[in-house]
Amino acid sequence: MTKSRSRRRSGKSRTVSAPRRGWWRWMLLLGLLLLAVMGAYAAWLDHTVRSQFEGKRWSVPATVYARALELHQGQRLTRRQLELELEALGYSQGADTRQPGTWRASGSGIELSSRPFTHWDGHEPSQRLHLTFADGRINMLRRLDGSAVSLARLDPAVIGHIYPGHREDRLLVRLEDVPPTLIAGLVVVEDRAFFQHAGISPSAIARAAAANLRAGRVVQGGSTITQQLVKNFYLSSDRTFWRKGNEAIMALLLEARYDKEDILETYLNEVYLAQDGDRAIHGFGLASQHFFGTELARLSLEQQALLIALVRGPSFYHPRRHEQRALARRNLVLDLMSEQGVISRDAARVASSRPLGLRPARTGPRASYPAFMDLVQRHLLRDYQREDLQTEGLRIFTTFAPSVQHATEAAIQERLRDQPVDVEAAAVIVDVDSGEVMALVGGRNPRYAGFNRALDARRPVGSLIKPAVYLAALDQPARYGLGSLLEDVPLTVTDERGRPWEPRNFDRTFRGQVSLVDALAYSYNIPTIRLGQEIGLSTVGRTVERLGAPTPRTLYPSYLIGTGELTPLQVAQVYQTLASGGYRSPLRAVREVTGQDGTPLSRYSLAVDRVFDPASVQLVNLALVEATRRGTGRDIYRYLPSGLTMAGKTGTTDETRDSWFAGFGADRLGVVWLGRDDNAPTGFTGSSGALPIWGVAMAAIEPAPYADVLAPELEWVWIDGESGARSAEGCEGARRLAYRVDAAPEEWTACGQRVAQREEGGGLGGWIRGLWR
Repeated sequence: MTKSRSRRRSGKSRTVSAPRRGWWRWMLLLGLLLLAVMGAYAAWLDHTVRSQFEGKRWSVPATVYARALELHQGQRLTRRQLELELEALGYSQGADTRQPGTWRASGSGIELSSRPFTHWDGHEPSQRLHLTFADGRINMLRRLDGSAVSLARLDPAVIGHIYPGHREDRLLVRLEDVPPTLIAGLVVVEDRAFFQHAGISPSAIARAAAANLRAGRVVQGGSTITQQLVKNFYLSSDRTFWRKGNEAIMALLLEARYDKEDILETYLNEVYLAQDGDRAIHGFGLASQHFFGTELARLSLEQQALLIALVRGPSFYHPRRHEQRALARRNLVLDLMSEQGVISRDAARVASSRPLGLRPARTGPRASYPAFMDLVQRHLLRDYQREDLQTEGLRIFTTFAPSVQHATEAAIQERLRDQPVDVEAAAVIVDVDSGEVMALVGGRNPRYAGFNRALDARRPVGSLIKPAVYLAALDQPARYGLGSLLEDVPLTVTDERGRPWEPRNFDRTFRGQVSLVDALAYSYNIPTIRLGQEIGLSTVGRTVERLGAPTPRTLYPSYLIGTGELTPLQVAQVYQTLASGGYRSPLRAVREVTGQDGTPLSRYSLAVDRVFDPASVQLVNLALVEATRRGTGRDIYRYLPSGLTMAGKTGTTDETRDSWFAGFGADRLGVVWLGRDDNAPTGFTGSSGALPIWGVAMAAIEPAPYADVLAPELEWVWIDGESGARSAEGCEGARRLAYRVDAAPEEWTACGQRVAQREEGGGLGGWIRGLWR
């Protein structure tokens, strides 16, 4: 009986313990699985931390600079032009010029303190300079201590960036270049135990947890600097427990793998501090430039404290929008720095008494130059991948001239102010000798980053093509000269299908015969078509291509008077070759490219190709000078100062759909187009539409006048306007024209022959001259 009970109890015990062992077995397996999942998740987080922290941490956009303005005595530069350059640079105007990036008027001159800058070819230190001006030039350049300066170079203005999609911008700094007081102040304010904890602060977390439990949601963070970095670097800003958990784990992993200095340097470059339009300002380096216009190492104590203050709330404490709030927060930072022994009480008191010291905010909309930036990117994409331009922090030095751009934009806006909104414009300004694009406007609203008409609007060029026709003729001196007579009588041209075309002059008048120089200066269509047919359409086409523009596959007689389509930039290339005397320099917008550290990567040097005999080109240019003196371009002198001789050509297409003007002096070339995107008529001819814009712009730019000093292969000859024969000074109808030496007409007018004989041997003067032979 006892044994039986014992067996039953033993059996019952076995039946109860089996499920318990199974339950614990499942719990153990579940725990191991959970640990494995957590381990895998932690490994994934660790991989995430390492992959970005050890790789390329940021996508740093390329910074695009204007050309650096070089100053020297005798340079063509007005005081107003220098003021515009300084405005583009963001220099502050005031009574004190001790700080770099400041200037003031001084009598008839300017005093300025330039900023130090590392150019592509070396470092330029800050200098305090005094300049005076006279007759449109710098007539004195000295340092404020009185010492002479042969050449000074200003820092270039930042004109844009080439952003990745998120449009974050930053200027990377190394920890050793950051002021020690800024580092210590940041730690005191944001994470006092930074150098002691392992990534998270339990006491701070406890305080935050209590507040969050009371609120029933996440309302407060106990984040360390490391956790803030993790949030900014890897995670979203969502206030959830899941995100906070990830943040804590990743902070521990980050601290386990990397030293405090590396984490702190990364934080200094990553933290968001301001918004500038659609550009996000990240990092203390760029924030220093944005708010104070100087590098981080040069910041005063109160300026450092303001940047530290912004970490807590960049929008809430924005110093330009909330000055008093920012001032109070800055002074609180100074007090905390004093309490923790970072600075003395006296230093804190003095710094607290000072104003915020911000650089002046830009008035009006932020300057942007989308049309020129478009040209820069197109040039760079020949040699660089787009991703490299957006992420590698390249420094791109361009040919952009802020004062020239300002003058061009102002001229367009002044002229179109009272015109219908669908009348558009485009303009290109080029340095004649180098082919450098100094200014580019893609539409009447120069800030609109839409259709870039300067680069992409292919429009019929009208009479702007005619100089190519006359160059092709004058390159044959045995057949043509400026005084050669061309027929201006009705003309019928039959195409290959037998269809007639009867072109007319713009004024619907025929003149019988006109000189070659007048046919170009007055832009007569009939003589131009006849001349083009004589020398051959293919010859004209090759001439246009040598000048630098593409031509249609098939040429028709109408091409000779401008039915061919070109963009304003392509027209500028054609006229650059003319303006430089037959030396074609491919138009360029980029000079140099360096890495973020200043290492030279690319240099786009001047390239010159002699494509025409300079004497032939000068004959065409002299005819274009006649066009502005007496011909279709004569109205430019309503806008230009007296004595400023320029060469130029108007262009008008059928029903006034397109209005063009291209003109140049010794050093500047400008092309202006006016029209509608839908190709509807504008009512403007070249002289009534584009020419005034060109004239107003050039009056502000103040180019050097066209110099008509003849090439050695040319000489001045008196020609009879009606017959085209040789004449002499004083004879009726005689005019002085340039001809190639020994290529002037052999026929003489009676008056010209008499004068020539008298000068050679007739009369008392000839007898006396004969005694000395």
